[in-house]
Amino acid sequence: MDHSLSLHKAPSLSSFLPSAVKNSQGPHIFTPPNSLSNFTFTHRRSLSTGFTSTPFNNGKVPSVKASAGASHCDFSSLNAPLEPRSAPGKFLSSVLQNQRQLFHFAAADELKQLAGDRDAAVARMFLSSASDEACLHRIAQLKEHYCQAAVEDVMYILIFYKFSEIRVPLVPKLSRCIYNGRLEIWPSKDWELESIHNLEVLEMVREHVSTVIGLRANSSVTDNWATTEIQRLQLGRVYAASILYGYFLKSASSRYQLEKCLALAHQDRLSRRNSLQFPDLLPCGFKRLVFGHVSDQQSVSLGQGPGRQEKNLEELRCYVMGFDPETLQRCAKLKSKEAINLIEKHSCALFGDEKTGVLETGEVILTSFSSLKRLVLEAVAFGSFLWDIEEYVDTVYKLKDN
Repeated sequence: MDHSLSLHKAPSLSSFLPSAVKNSQGPHIFTPPNSLSNFTFTHRRSLSTGFTSTPFNNGKVPSVKASAGASHCDFSSLNAPLEPRSAPGKFLSSVLQNQRQLFHFAAADELKQLAGDRDAAVARMFLSSASDEACLHRIAQLKEHYCQAAVEDVMYILIFYKFSEIRVPLVPKLSRCIYNGRLEIWPSKDWELESIHNLEVLEMVREHVSTVIGLRANSSVTDNWATTEIQRLQLGRVYAASILYGYFLKSASSRYQLEKCLALAHQDRLSRRNSLQFPDLLPCGFKRLVFGHVSDQQSVSLGQGPGRQEKNLEELRCYVMGFDPETLQRCAKLKSKEAINLIEKHSCALFGDEKTGVLETGEVILTSFSSLKRLVLEAVAFGSFLWDIEEYVDTVYKLKDN
């Protein structure tokens, strides 16, 4: 039985957050890059990081099928909607595909080199500003712009890496997968996409899914496979808003965990108990958070029973709802311009026209609630991973403040 998904107004982050951030705007249209070439990683880089690498089923790359009627499109973990244009992005894409065990060294080294190149370009811009030769200043500007585009590619591949750690391929360009206006994505990968969140965050993620697509958490199989109609432009806006929501949840939950750890450490110090030390209370090492096998930080366990765990599910929600407008805005706001560009490019590459990258406002897609849920969960995970990668990259390559 078909249902109609009536979303006449464009959903944004403001639909899912308190009123303090209702002035947030959705992404602008961006024509995505569309090229990829292969490079070979022939030597091991010397810069070491906290990466760990997990092979795919003894080297086999998992695939997902997006299908409709008699047509289908298969996609693997290396077939993302957005293809890198810069040399560092293409290089890391090739390393991830051909020499995955060296990917973490290559990524760290590329970031370090880009940081050096960008700093040198900024220094040349400063020196050439007082020069009579304007071309020198322009060359330095172009170099800085190239470094920014390159670091965005690197961030995208790093996000890609985190999806591969949970064996979830990104949905490819929808224009390749829609047949006669019908889209289905299989397998759903719901469990894997939910596994990155702790229980407190997962509860809020499920509420978000229910809000944006109207599917209850305990829906039956029949309900999941019921079909609905939605405009492609509207679906793109839901996806982008879900990325922002995932980013917000990761920011808020990280802040919550840190404050809880500090409170526990303070309480422990006051009571003169030495059984728990503050470093042990931290959810995870920073680099492990970014590059370890992805399973988001679990709440600190202090022998809590089921009753306490159930209370924790409400604690995060109450904590977030207790934010003052300034704190709420700080958690919801993307910290870097690179993150904004990345969301724009990824969303338009996924939902835009194959050739132009422009979203067609009038096209209506017929799809199942299960496929909608898959897209929303992927978007929330993308936002969560983006927060992690932004934090890591900013320690090596100083990102532009938003």
